[in-house]
Amino acid sequence: MNLQELKTMVRSGAIDTVIVGLTDPFGRLVGKRFRADVFLQSVAQHGTHACNYLLTVNMEMDPLEGFAVASWQTGFGDFSLKPDPSTLRIIPWQQGAALVLCDHVRHDGVLVAESPRSVLRHQLDRLAERKLTCYCASELEFYLFNQTYHSAFTSGYRDLQPSSDYRIDYHLMQPTRDEPLMRTIRNSMTAAGVPIESSKGEWSRGQHEINFIYTEPLPMADMHVVFKQGIKEIAEQQGKAVSFMAKYAPTEAGNSCHIHISLWQNGRNLFSAPEPRGKSAKKENASHPAAGSALFRKFLGGLIKYSPELCLFYAPTINSYKRYQSGSWAPTRMAWATDNRTVGFRIVGDGPSFRVENRMPGADANPYLAFSAMIAAGLAGIDENLDCGDEYKGNAYIDPALARLPSSLRQAADLMAGSKLARTALGDAVVDFYVHHANLECDAFDNAVTDWEKSRYFERI
Repeated sequence: MNLQELKTMVRSGAIDTVIVGLTDPFGRLVGKRFRADVFLQSVAQHGTHACNYLLTVNMEMDPLEGFAVASWQTGFGDFSLKPDPSTLRIIPWQQGAALVLCDHVRHDGVLVAESPRSVLRHQLDRLAERKLTCYCASELEFYLFNQTYHSAFTSGYRDLQPSSDYRIDYHLMQPTRDEPLMRTIRNSMTAAGVPIESSKGEWSRGQHEINFIYTEPLPMADMHVVFKQGIKEIAEQQGKAVSFMAKYAPTEAGNSCHIHISLWQNGRNLFSAPEPRGKSAKKENASHPAAGSALFRKFLGGLIKYSPELCLFYAPTINSYKRYQSGSWAPTRMAWATDNRTVGFRIVGDGPSFRVENRMPGADANPYLAFSAMIAAGLAGIDENLDCGDEYKGNAYIDPALARLPSSLRQAADLMAGSKLARTALGDAVVDFYVHHANLECDAFDNAVTDWEKSRYFERI
């Protein structure tokens, strides 16, 4: 929806509220609601303001110390929110509402480097300098529960009730129970400019997956965060709750965010190998379905080399690392293969659809940051003329020779802090900002007393 269409809908009374949203470091949408006429008269052109502490709070909205971008010492002033008109969309599940996403800018109009959307814009600028474009898509998994968020909260998140009684991967029977909700999600999201390709039951009880239609990284990340916000609101309206936790229960599969990516130039997929000529060449190529271009091999080589150092952007929470378990459908080691779900990078498609599927990010990942990490690692592979090596054969979970991802948020933060690639590609300010966030989260968890500790030690120690 463009501004002229919004004006028409405001005049007709169809839209009376515009939500002005910003993505915070956790990938949450924060912002304000404006009367639609006020938005059109002022905010659409001049933007609005929000306290800069939004970048330096924890999940509980407590202001945290030690950040350069905003602090008590500098008075926690304002940053500007600059609406991006290309993100303007109707929100069908809210009455009379539209949404626009914003860039975070300083008073001089310069992007706030640490803001997630700015981080991704910087990587897209690096692609543009090489006259490259990128296409990507997210696959998001989530759990659906037959409770509201409020009832789950008041019960201390005990005795959660998944919406199915048994595992439902590709099932059509039990997911039919959820079809009134899933149909609303598919149709409402598509109407909101978040085109949904498909939905399906996933491996665990009450687990589902939604696939988006691919596009360029910035609009893909925008759609991703709108989807996560919207599906929670739609589920709440139907008396249910969804969770994107990476690992909500030790006995159930984790929630993934598989990311598909390819590089393009002048309408051509640069990852796809040139069409072979002659019968022998075609026969040889057919026996090597993963034979991509030289650029593909360099980009994938960068992903394999640098993903452990950038894992903080794939797995940003304490809980993220509970998902990385052998035989859990979540990869633990650096390897690539064609259609092998034990490796970190699965190669799928052919011709224009030939692409890398990164299976490492969890559903708790901030998409702007996860996409940024993949682009940064891939470009490093190109610049350093790396190669991805031979395709892996077998079960990567049990191969100790393969490098593995960090095993904790603290380790991931330490790896990023010491990464020359991260500091070169992302910038010191960005690296220090997200590493500090991660370390503060680790400190908070280290000080917490968990139910596991009480059950284990209360009586018997």
